[in-house]
Amino acid sequence: MKTRKIAYLGVFLALALILSYVESLIPFYFGIPGVKLGLTNLIVVVMLYCTGTKEAFGVSVARILLAGFLFGNLFSILYSLAGGVLSFIVMCLLKKTGRFHVISVSVTGGISHNIGQLIAAAFVVETYDIFYYMPLLLIAGVATGFVIGMLAQEFILRFEKQFHF
Repeated sequence: MKTRKIAYLGVFLALALILSYVESLIPFYFGIPGVKLGLTNLIVVVMLYCTGTKEAFGVSVARILLAGFLFGNLFSILYSLAGGVLSFIVMCLLKKTGRFHVISVSVTGGISHNIGQLIAAAFVVETYDIFYYMPLLLIAGVATGFVIGMLAQEFILRFEKQFHF
């Protein structure tokens, strides 16, 4: 059983890295630094519901570090970790209440990811003026979180029993 679990976690990590790479190839730019589709959050949300909190967090952090070293730089790792960890904490707390739908959890994850990145950017550039991006990033977080949440919901419905450890 443990070997099977490790194999599934490896597959999830590989999928997350592939989606990170695909996302880096997609020219998705609205004139706002930091706005992305958030394809890798699909894996995190699915894992949160199908495998558990520890496994999802481990794969999320491993993906952020590996993707940063493979496709990014030190700043991309810093921003991704800030956004990813805050997003994960918020999604876990909302999921734990049992009152929120997968889509709602994903939307709040998208919003909180952008907030985490803004906080990290404010520390890096040493100014709070960066927060003028907040309204646009919140709108982007809602839109991308909604799409990712809908996709995650479909995956969860189809695969929940297969991947539950």
